[in-house]
Amino acid sequence: MKILILLENLVGARLYALMTKETRQILRDKQQLFLLLFPPVIQICLYGFALSPDVQDLRLAVTDECHSNKSRELTSALVENRVFKIGKSPLNLADMMKGIERGNIDAGVVIPPDFDRKISQGGPASIQLIIDAVDANTAGITQGYATQMISSYGRTLASTKHARPVQSEVTYVYNPGLISAWFFVPGVLGLVLTLTGSLVSSVTLVKEKDSGTLEQLLMTPADSWEILVAKIVPLLVMLNGTVLLALCVGKVMFNLPFRGNFFLYMFVSNIYIFVVISIGIILATISTNQRQAILTSFFFNLPLIQLSGALSPIESMPDFFRTLSYLNPLRYYIQCIRNILLKGVGFDVIWKDISVLAALAVLLLLSSAARFRKQLG
Repeated sequence: MKILILLENLVGARLYALMTKETRQILRDKQQLFLLLFPPVIQICLYGFALSPDVQDLRLAVTDECHSNKSRELTSALVENRVFKIGKSPLNLADMMKGIERGNIDAGVVIPPDFDRKISQGGPASIQLIIDAVDANTAGITQGYATQMISSYGRTLASTKHARPVQSEVTYVYNPGLISAWFFVPGVLGLVLTLTGSLVSSVTLVKEKDSGTLEQLLMTPADSWEILVAKIVPLLVMLNGTVLLALCVGKVMFNLPFRGNFFLYMFVSNIYIFVVISIGIILATISTNQRQAILTSFFFNLPLIQLSGALSPIESMPDFFRTLSYLNPLRYYIQCIRNILLKGVGFDVIWKDISVLAALAVLLLLSSAARFRKQLG
């Protein structure tokens, strides 16, 4: 009770009453509580498990025209890991092409009859690798895996009389297990905060416009800035809970490391929360009902997500979109939390990203506040 009295004296009785009203309104709204709690958990689990650059259990067909020990060793080498699985082998190349055409085969290997003889003579032996390239990304990954396995098998057949003059030793830092979820989950944290924060804040304001309570607030002695602050602060607190919930899900479900400073992580997250609340306020000022606000949010959120590097590396984008991404606040937020979570860096390393993110947050907040006050006027 004393804490509530102290808080009321600190922020002012009128502003405290408005904040209390907004908090109770959010807690009574089951739809908003659903948006704050359920989607973050589902989206992190869905994207964390579904988004992966790795491919497994590709359907491989082998047409062995040599039928020798070495050709069988090559076939065994291709299925040593879980990348390929061999089904019924076609009798010839024509049958293999029919299987690829019908979608029953992802890749095929044809071992010629002279494969064993050429290896025994010390010469190069060629094999044919056929890949279904309808999905270009999977085809490229398949080629890389198959080429690596065939090259590894070839090295076992090579002469070992002379040692290689140069040898390399690869060390992976920050993600030694090459767990793809550790790359995607921090991006999904930003994605979840963007979708949840903008939708909740916009729906909250639009609902008040629909019910007429916004006009009732104008009849009170409260200033427009007090009305705006009273709407932002409860959302800020609620979205902090969403951030913590999403982080816990990432830690429990994917064993996501947390190597950095917790307070720095929350500080950066709160800056970005102001960004998404500002986007939500802008959506509310240009929408007349909840359905329109939700539909309009796609025009804001999808470009933010696609140009952020959350789901795909920014380096793989065309030059125009790579340059355009520098105006995207989500890009800087994801870079910051990836560095904090995976690398454990401090403010001295990511201060430039934080500064740009803070500048964009201030710009968006001022713009949304101006639109909100204009609408109140």
